[in-house]
Amino acid sequence: MDDLEQAKAVLETALLTSQEPLSVAELGKLFDGEIGADTIRRLLEDLRAGWEGRGVELASVASGWRFQARPEFQRYLDRLNPQKPPKYSRAVLETLAIIAYRQPVTRGDIENIRGVSVSPGVLKALEARGWIDMVGHREVAGRPGLYATTRAFLDDLGLRSLDELPPLDDLGSLVEAAEQPPLESAASDLDGVASNPDGAASRPEGGGGDSSAGTEPLPYSRADTVASETLN
Repeated sequence: MDDLEQAKAVLETALLTSQEPLSVAELGKLFDGEIGADTIRRLLEDLRAGWEGRGVELASVASGWRFQARPEFQRYLDRLNPQKPPKYSRAVLETLAIIAYRQPVTRGDIENIRGVSVSPGVLKALEARGWIDMVGHREVAGRPGLYATTRAFLDDLGLRSLDELPPLDDLGSLVEAAEQPPLESAASDLDGVASNPDGAASRPEGGGGDSSAGTEPLPYSRADTVASETLN
């Protein structure tokens, strides 16, 4: 019991001092393989229970485990950094929703669902935020890039998997409530999207290099058809 209590203290210390979520495999390195994954998971659940009722909670997200402030205390923490979170344009949110609920999709797929062209600045902004990535190419003429959400997207929304995605109508409020730096606007097209939600001038699909190296596509969402029914 003493050894397990010490192991739990080691896990707690590692998680409290880590800047990023830690997976069970990473946490196992703390013990040189002397404690198995099942035991680590049990200790993590004990830790989570031990922090119940406090301002900080131990949470499981897509990339692993992390300590985070409970949502009801976020409004107090915001007073230390009173910057307002960025407001996302309709074009950005619709594009993100289509990718999240229909992935992997091409830019052409997004345009077919939205009924308008997609500014390259919107995709670049979501890539710069770390929420989407190109995970491959569709084997058709022109080999257009396939986009999917990343683990960082799930981490920022406090989710473990795509199965935990909220109803489509709630995605926008969840995204805007997430703690986040402003989207980078590398292309001037994004400024036009904010004032013209229906997008910029039409451009041909495809183009650009393959940036999918080292990135695994996430599984398809259970809400495979919801986006097209709601956004079309």
